[in-house]
Amino acid sequence: MSGVGVLDKAVAILSACVDGASLAELVERTKLPRATAHRLAQALEIHRLLVRDAHGRWRPGPRLSELANAAPDVLLTAAGPVLAALRDATGESAQLYLRRADERVCVAAAERTSGLRDTVPVGAVLSMLAGSAAQVLLAWEPPEAVMPLLPRCKFTGRTLAEVRRRGWAQSVAEREPGVASVSAPVRDRTGRVIAAISVSGPIERLGRRPGDRLAMAVVRAGQRLSGL
Repeated sequence: MSGVGVLDKAVAILSACVDGASLAELVERTKLPRATAHRLAQALEIHRLLVRDAHGRWRPGPRLSELANAAPDVLLTAAGPVLAALRDATGESAQLYLRRADERVCVAAAERTSGLRDTVPVGAVLSMLAGSAAQVLLAWEPPEAVMPLLPRCKFTGRTLAEVRRRGWAQSVAEREPGVASVSAPVRDRTGRVIAAISVSGPIERLGRRPGDRLAMAVVRAGQRLSGL
């Protein structure tokens, strides 16, 4: 505890809402008086640190992601050597993606130096509707955040469930004809997925099941960047 009462209570409220919480659950989890829990949750909602889902339960709001993504210096600094090592280990181009609303942005990359390759320049904005990185960035989101997108996605809810189960995603000609990729999550210290790390290249080299050969290397790279 910091000793700053209102701040400690607000953090307790935020922590209690990670998986969603009703007012009754907030009271039970934080041990705060009902009126205090309700007042703080409403204040956090005004600042977009909490939002209400379709069932009226409070969940982490978009402002948390905005704040986290506004200062990715530590992640980006660490990403360079990790992506280079991943490229060298797999022989394929490697990328790091952050989500921006309904898009994803390549914020770091290590390109294969020769031969046929999938080039995704830093700063490239790609869709959240296709590709293994999009699958990873959506797989651990709450259902109410995913359902509006799914009808337009080239993958299904079953695909996302499989990504959650095994801890990585693969795609073949999903984002672009002739291109395959494998992606894994990068998590913050609370375990929340904040980025996706990927390798990508031509199907003729990666094959129709690229995860069989590349997934473990990508997962390990994601783990190296997690918790920074």
